[in-house]
Amino acid sequence: MGAGTSRDPDKGAESSAGSKGGSGARSRPGGSRRFPSVTRDTARPEGGGRAAPGDASAPARQWPLLSVLLAVGFGLLIVATEPFGQAFRVGLIIIGAALMAGAAMRWTLPSVGMLAVRSRFTDITTYGALGLAIVLLALMAQPRPWLNVPFLEDAVHFTVR
Repeated sequence: MGAGTSRDPDKGAESSAGSKGGSGARSRPGGSRRFPSVTRDTARPEGGGRAAPGDASAPARQWPLLSVLLAVGFGLLIVATEPFGQAFRVGLIIIGAALMAGAAMRWTLPSVGMLAVRSRFTDITTYGALGLAIVLLALMAQPRPWLNVPFLEDAVHFTVR
């Protein structure tokens, strides 16, 4: 193939769009730095690289995600089997703590593999808020809550009446 030909039909459309006043300037060196109107790919989230070297096994490369998933699975196992009294509460606290640990790992580690789904801020906010909500709700669950928050009790009584 010659230098002017391309196997990608979309690139041909770009060059023809450039002649019509479109965004064809990005196809030549030193062209426009504007984002294209139609994206063809998504950027990997920051910190989305491997958490271990490439020659390590797949589970070793994804240890942050696997540690969170194993802790959540352990919490679900405790809730499902209910081996002792208040097991649902302990299991849910483990699940919430695992999500908060995921937020902490996302904040502190430079590369967390597939635990990085969105931007760092969004991941930390999502994992942390969901983990904190699960832990607080588990602590306040009836009967005999381990944590009493008076204004929340008033809000429940006001809304449920």
